[in-house]
Amino acid sequence: MNLFGIELSDVQKDQFNRYYSLLIEWNDKINLTAITDKQEVIKKHFEDSLSISSVIDMNAVNSVIDVGTGAGFPGIPLKIVFPGLKLTLLDSLNKRINFLNIVVDELGLADVSAIHGRAEEYGRDVVYRESFDLCVSRAVANLSTLSEFCLPFVKVGGYFVSYKSEKADIEYIEAKNAINLLSGGNVRIEDVIITDTDLTRKMVLIEKLSPMDDKYPRRAGIPLKKPLR
Repeated sequence: MNLFGIELSDVQKDQFNRYYSLLIEWNDKINLTAITDKQEVIKKHFEDSLSISSVIDMNAVNSVIDVGTGAGFPGIPLKIVFPGLKLTLLDSLNKRINFLNIVVDELGLADVSAIHGRAEEYGRDVVYRESFDLCVSRAVANLSTLSEFCLPFVKVGGYFVSYKSEKADIEYIEAKNAINLLSGGNVRIEDVIITDTDLTRKMVLIEKLSPMDDKYPRRAGIPLKKPLR
């Protein structure tokens, strides 16, 4: 198995195979993914998760939070390939967190914390606020909303990276003011091709330029209902 040009050890191959098996086993119970064919999962979940490595030097990253992680993408594949990462997985559905804890245990992953809750609440918690080198998200929401979910977790000088589709450029135009309000800037949008698929990923990289105003994130539910403009 070769993922995004990264040669895997036998241990890492075994971890990805076990991850796939657990994903399929639990999918019938809690509806984790619509993609179940192994090669499709490898390309559209595993390799896609690792596509960030073409735009960020993951070996220079210490701490990562994956917001709205779902079945563990992109966080778990990143942890398998870059085992030195200190990883936090955040999701609002407890049944997904239960699944992720099983994955972490069965794959023998160290320094991984799976937490249940809303990004708006944890983004105000002093333990998590502005505590991470990198925040990643493949969650489906507009860039303005995702920025309010994710930028509160990022240290000054760190990055929020959003895995987006072909509409990323339009979303950025609409979210530009929100990103500024949330102390983000130096935005780059990089195209990443996932080989042998119909997927071209647009990675939106947003740097955290300064400490965030205490009024952000707004209370739970508001960023989704009323994105900053």
